Amino acid sequence: MEPFKKTTSIVTPLDKVNVDTDQIVPKQFLKLVQKSGFGKFLFFNWRYDENEKPKSDFVLNDSKYDNSKILVAGDNFGCGSSREHAVWALQDYGFSVIIAPSFADIFFSNCFKNGILPISLEQSIVEKLQQELEPIEVDLESQLIKTSSTDVHFDIDSHKKKILLEGLDDIAQTYQFEEKISEFEKQSTIPSVL
Repeated sequence: MEPFKKTTSIVTPLDKVNVDTDQIVPKQFLKLVQKSGFGKFLFFNWRYDENEKPKSDFVLNDSKYDNSKILVAGDNFGCGSSREHAVWALQDYGFSVIIAPSFADIFFSNCFKNGILPISLEQSIVEKLQQELEPIEVDLESQLIKTSSTDVHFDIDSHKKKILLEGLDDIAQTYQFEEKISEFEKQSTIPSVL
């Protein structure tokens, strides 16, 4: 997992509430076994019509949001099933920050495990960010979102901040205790079955 410190980007506004993981990446695309390749399926049913032609009225099909790294969404983002593929699709598409008034718990946790920074902010601040036309900066170390007109502080659990700053997925976090695990195994009194 790549360390996350800060990013600067225009925001992609997704003014929808209760966006569930099946809307983020529909179930028919869950056949891949690796984390990459899901970006092309992100919001598939909203992005494309029945003939798989891009819908002109969906935000991701507007070229001014190409290369955006920050998605600003509505309340209860990532609800529904616990599929980690939803986070993989957002990341593979290019998003590294998601801002919303609230997130579903499992989705929120999956973001940190995969290097995406989810930020919960008050509804009124989210609405202002959705209308921001200039690039904004999200700085994890200082816990600030810097816009053209103001700085917005955001809260984050210190452990979650550390794993993003250092790029530590679950396996990398376990390896931090490799010496202690080895020592424990040496001292273990459990008899070997072999």
